[in-house]
Amino acid sequence: MRWSEIPRDAKAYMLYHTLIAPGLITWTLFPLYLLMTGYSVLEVGAFFTVVNIVSIPLTYLFGRLFNRWDIKKGLIAIDILDGIAYVMYGLAKGTIAPLMLFGGKVIDKLSTLLYPLYQAYEQIIYPEDKYEEIFAWHLRLPEIATLVSFPIMGYLLGYVYNKPEHYRMTFLFFGLFSVVTVTYLWLFLPSVGKEERISPEGFTFKAGEFKRLIAFETLLTLAWALAPEFILINYVVFVLKKTVFEITLIAVASSLLRIAGTYASERVPKGKGFHAIALGMFLNALYALVMALSPSFWLALAVYAIGDFGNALWFPFYRSWLFKLIPKEKTTEFHAAISSYRKVLGLVTPVAAGALASVHPTLPYGVSLAFFVLAGAMLLMVQRGES
Repeated sequence: MRWSEIPRDAKAYMLYHTLIAPGLITWTLFPLYLLMTGYSVLEVGAFFTVVNIVSIPLTYLFGRLFNRWDIKKGLIAIDILDGIAYVMYGLAKGTIAPLMLFGGKVIDKLSTLLYPLYQAYEQIIYPEDKYEEIFAWHLRLPEIATLVSFPIMGYLLGYVYNKPEHYRMTFLFFGLFSVVTVTYLWLFLPSVGKEERISPEGFTFKAGEFKRLIAFETLLTLAWALAPEFILINYVVFVLKKTVFEITLIAVASSLLRIAGTYASERVPKGKGFHAIALGMFLNALYALVMALSPSFWLALAVYAIGDFGNALWFPFYRSWLFKLIPKEKTTEFHAAISSYRKVLGLVTPVAAGALASVHPTLPYGVSLAFFVLAGAMLLMVQRGES
């Protein structure tokens, strides 16, 4: 699918995600900041678990409400809340630091309550008959922004401005940058209200297939949640004695392979989507296996990139499978329900990952490996059933 063939509103939405992509470095900086300022890896896991508990019931409630409300306003609210959270991180100094960090993370978590609106907005604004093709572009453009910005920021924050106070300034910068992203959303993205969300004629909700998707979602969520980013940060920075620059090098290598994966996904024949997802699970399992063996930095970089190639390969087909099972008039509610389910699964996974890493730094990857293998096997069984 050529860029010129993508509808204007869909392009504007993709460019928004490209604009915010450099700010995702804060997701790496925050747990690293906690570890640098005296928190243990187990305490960081417990910290994220406590914050997760706050968010579960509200996610589904917001999803139901946005069945009637304009989804665009929810996207604006996400950026406002993120901006406030990052400013609080930046002001976390002295005796009030723990309170500001926890309060900021709770506000950050409140913004994640609205994250299902991204999927709901995509389901409506992207052409239904082009989901697989358009999601290749949806992944590709933000990865290009990451590829350009992360090495520069990683070098500066790893070797030049590498003190906790420099990280606080970075949080403040991206917090204030939310003014730009909110303005962009308001000016350039179309509103999506109740009238735009009507399922096409002939749509039938397939309860059995949706249950299979949820079972796959369970395995996939556990696989990723048991080896979160703070496990990688702990291993690279505190075991291999590297810096945030090396973390961003892993992100850059992963971006390169994700971009390659988007082109590979476009060459998967029609009707072979489940095969692509299963292959992606195999590559994810390979990444988890090698990481469980405590690799060198460069090998870790390589297998993270291979795993993300697998992610980009299977993502468009998985997202298309999901969207085709959800009625448009209930899109925010369904996506919020799935997100709430993920949060329930994620209640104990951060502290479990921290506990596993306190036994051995790469043990969480060994547990993730088992779930990736099960997810891939399940997809092959689903595909045989379809056949």
